[in-house]
Amino acid sequence: MASLQDLQDYYALGRERDRLDRGEGLLEALRTHELLDRWLPGAPGIVYDVGGAAGRYAVPLAEAGYEVHLVDPVPLHVEQAREASAAARRPLASVVEGDARALPFDDASADAVLLLGPLYHLVEREDRLQALREAARVLRPGGVVVAAAICRWASTVDGVLAGFLRDDQFAQIITDDLADGVHRNTTGRPGWFTTGYFHRPEELRAEVEEARFQAEGPVAVEGVARLADDLDEQLADATLRERLLGLVRATESEPALLGVSGHLLITGRKGA
Repeated sequence: MASLQDLQDYYALGRERDRLDRGEGLLEALRTHELLDRWLPGAPGIVYDVGGAAGRYAVPLAEAGYEVHLVDPVPLHVEQAREASAAARRPLASVVEGDARALPFDDASADAVLLLGPLYHLVEREDRLQALREAARVLRPGGVVVAAAICRWASTVDGVLAGFLRDDQFAQIITDDLADGVHRNTTGRPGWFTTGYFHRPEELRAEVEEARFQAEGPVAVEGVARLADDLDEQLADATLRERLLGLVRATESEPALLGVSGHLLITGRKGA
């Protein structure tokens, strides 16, 4: 795992709560919401949002009728999630600090588990499998896990689109990411993504299946839409937004295009 201190230092910058409000972050949020609508069992039901940060997905799910429990290892996120819960029409059932590899919940107690961050903060494969096995432990038979990964080529595409290749240090980080998927910010620059793991699509599916889930996916989250240079303008226009999202849906499972996406999302169902 990225050291807890690295994780705390990165997220202490406070950017995560507002990251999904604009640009590629907003695209990520729109797509994640629609995939959750597709894959989650209908409300009511019990959902554990593990690595749920400031509650950007947990609170809307609670307001939709789910009993949502949020777990996150970052104190700032826990504080922000509690604030969001207190202001919501329907609050979260609980918000606690915790580790995806050792959940504070009983066996077979949830209908769904969200892992929308833990897998890319767990560098070692065995740690990622442990998080998936914990999700399986707390799920009821027939329950689903929905897990996110950062795509192996995310920094490569960022480097090209944003012109980061001009920076020698960023160029070296890309080379290292491509070599083994382990992303390390060795520059000490605040705001650059912290230590993490970037998955190949087939590798993500293999890990979910090794945890004994029946997998569906992965699919692209942002997909080809992240290539737009006027993304905020297109997402602000209802017609253009639907056209853009429609193209992402139409190509979300195309193997030749999965590598363009910043994030991948996969679901797995627990057997009887």
